[in-house]
Amino acid sequence: MSVMETTARLNSLFGRYGHYAAWTIALISMVVSLYFSEVIGWVPCILCWYARILMYPIVAIGAVGIMRKDAAWSLYALPLAIMGTILTLYHSLLQWGIIPEAVAPCHIGLSCVTKQLNLLGFITIPFLGFLAFAAITVCLSLYWKENKSVKGS
Repeated sequence: MSVMETTARLNSLFGRYGHYAAWTIALISMVVSLYFSEVIGWVPCILCWYARILMYPIVAIGAVGIMRKDAAWSLYALPLAIMGTILTLYHSLLQWGIIPEAVAPCHIGLSCVTKQLNLLGFITIPFLGFLAFAAITVCLSLYWKENKSVKGS
């Protein structure tokens, strides 16, 4: 199978099921963030709160869009996913020390550079958020690109 055929198959797959994948990733992200704060007791910093503000509506918008069979919900959720990708990348760069702590917006409460989870030296909660938002962005973009009923919207 050639690269072109593989790409066409993946585009077709995401054209049919990308919105389900995006919604599932958002739902899992929401449940995990609530588990970290409500069960384990980790206090989110201000940037984590902003990420939640961007992630949680994707779950609600996606649920309504999927139930109503409204393919256009991907267009409503995509800006939230893009902003979340940028925010969590910034937060990850802060925690990795690439961006200096002096420019962090966290001045009250938990510092934005505090790593409550640190696996393999680079996997932190903001990085997991970045992976989730980036995956949602890709899924919704491919779904939007491939779904003809959304193109006309």
